[in-house]
Amino acid sequence: MKQFLGIVFFVFFGSLQAQEWQNSFDEAVTLANAEDKPIVLVFSGSDWCAPCIRLKKQILESEEFKAYASEHYVMYNADFPRKKKNELPQALEETNTSLAEKYNPKGHFPLVVVLDKHQSVLGKTGFNVRTMPKKYISILNGFIQ
Repeated sequence: MKQFLGIVFFVFFGSLQAQEWQNSFDEAVTLANAEDKPIVLVFSGSDWCAPCIRLKKQILESEEFKAYASEHYVMYNADFPRKKKNELPQALEETNTSLAEKYNPKGHFPLVVVLDKHQSVLGKTGFNVRTMPKKYISILNGFIQ
């Protein structure tokens, strides 16, 4: 029974610490204004871009990054999947395309853009396989200072 309660505690505590990806960019902007946090806008190709997949696995899904991001950033993923089975709803696809035209006109993938709550660009970065979560957090925070 103690083991079961321990598992329930860690699942519940982990869900509180996990960063939450916003479902729409409008929600991200609203939350950024309400909580006075920067927006981390990630341009990715989730089903075709190998560096995007590595960024997600190595950095964005790491416990260290998720815990930090939940307290300090508003997260939004502008995804551009290519496979039919991963196709986005038309409205979301249009939003992501509009964001790409504004913030990623050269079409770099992955591209991580840090925005202030007014949607002004504070900085942009990509992904290096040698970068660890702590260093990536430092890079993002360097844009905010």
